[in-house]
Amino acid sequence: MSLVVIRSLGLDGVLEILPGRIEDERGFFSETWNERKFAEAGIALHFVQDNHSYSAAKGVLRGLHHQLSPYAQDKLVRVIRGAIFDVAVDIRRGSPSFAQWVAAEVSARKWNQLLIPKGFSHGFLTLEPDTEVIYKVTNPYSPAHDRSIRFDDPEIAIAWPLPVAKFQVSDKDAAAPLLGQAELFNFPVEGARL
Repeated sequence: MSLVVIRSLGLDGVLEILPGRIEDERGFFSETWNERKFAEAGIALHFVQDNHSYSAAKGVLRGLHHQLSPYAQDKLVRVIRGAIFDVAVDIRRGSPSFAQWVAAEVSARKWNQLLIPKGFSHGFLTLEPDTEVIYKVTNPYSPAHDRSIRFDDPEIAIAWPLPVAKFQVSDKDAAAPLLGQAELFNFPVEGARL
């Protein structure tokens, strides 16, 4: 089995990946991660933790999140039920694309994944009720290194597909600092893929 498509979303290292599927009358089989095969395709990462998120309603916003070095994380995000608007924001001071963002719809129907490298803050908005997201990370969760940025920061100006006033947001995410006050990375990020 091979990867069907690896597509750049326009920011350094942010990729949409569509894993291959073998289908028959019973259903399908898909290899969503294979360290050796992904490395052969130029994605050489070692994941150490899997996270699973469930959101009951459409309009749940989670993010924008990142961890500082030495616990910065690469993330491989996929949806096993429902759909999300998945966003990566370049937070590498000195980067030519600093404060720019890209997004893609990631869904169980499309069977796609988003790779978000170190140096990017990540968030998503559920587009359907009962959405489940699974993502792999290259460093474990570290509360001391966990940081957030406001999802509605006007400097970033993410074009969310639903009205911001209707988002369901955690207290932590609602209180996150704006980009100008947040702890960020310097470019290039130590340990990041180029």
